[in-house]
Amino acid sequence: MIAAALRAFAAALFLAAFVPHAAAQDAEAVLSAVVKVRAKIIPNARSTSTLGPQREGTGVLVREGYVLTIGYLVIESETVEVSNAAGRVVPATLAGYDHASGFGLLKLLAPLEGRPLALGDSAALAERDTVMIATHGGKDGVSLAAVVSRRPFAGGWEYLLDSAIYTYPPVMNWSGAALIGAKGELLGIGSLVVADAATPGTQSPGNLFVPIDLLKPILDDLVDKGRAGGAPRPWLGVNTEELRGRVFVARVSPEGPADRAGLRPGDIVIGVGGEEVASLPDFYRKVWSRGAAGAEIPVRVLHGTQVKDVSLRSIDRQEYFRPKTSY
Repeated sequence: MIAAALRAFAAALFLAAFVPHAAAQDAEAVLSAVVKVRAKIIPNARSTSTLGPQREGTGVLVREGYVLTIGYLVIESETVEVSNAAGRVVPATLAGYDHASGFGLLKLLAPLEGRPLALGDSAALAERDTVMIATHGGKDGVSLAAVVSRRPFAGGWEYLLDSAIYTYPPVMNWSGAALIGAKGELLGIGSLVVADAATPGTQSPGNLFVPIDLLKPILDDLVDKGRAGGAPRPWLGVNTEELRGRVFVARVSPEGPADRAGLRPGDIVIGVGGEEVASLPDFYRKVWSRGAAGAEIPVRVLHGTQVKDVSLRSIDRQEYFRPKTSY
């Protein structure tokens, strides 16, 4: 009861304060762009062990017939359904995926009511700015939050954002959630719940959003080609963790480059191409500087008490995913 009252209060604040110069129906139109995404994953998907065989989250209409979400919800999907707050359900397909940003783009296979959200200027979003977080469910999915940090984020799955958006307080339905600004514009897409939103190493739970500015230069390519233009980055298939300036191998993707080269959990990455590795971002940047996907990546690791030099034949991340069976 209290939670529902708080959500209603947040929605009322949005209508009254976030869109002060617009009619209530215009604010409703903003929320009409926020939809539910449900995905059933192919039976032999490589991502099932970490992300599960069925996934649910939020998406946002960003172009007529196209819904933006966080890519891990829909990668290796067999079927995808998108539904609006009124309960109308339509099928969709994965139109495009970009590992560098983490975005997934869906193409609707039938009309769905809703007005696409304009893409805002996420670079202008600063600490202490007030934002709205909208998850599927209409007004019941609305929360107000504050931006508490703008800083880099390094994910252990070979993922790096230069200026992630961190918000407080946390929302639980973060996957694909819409981060909306005072003009009703889309500023980011929800990716994670984190323990240290305000400052690294602190106990300050919140959410991490991928800035929408990363979508602008690749949206047309995602629609037309299913992926961003340009050469794909090299991918090694290694999950790593940083601890006290050391980069530890936590997991290797089965049959991926790191697995084939003999890297194992517990190994410590100490260098790339003869240069010392000091952090996760440093590791990624040194790997990516060696060329495009397919490049040989020389990596030095500490395996137990033994230093080993191994050469990994990198691949394009998207080549590792298993395709949906077509008939």
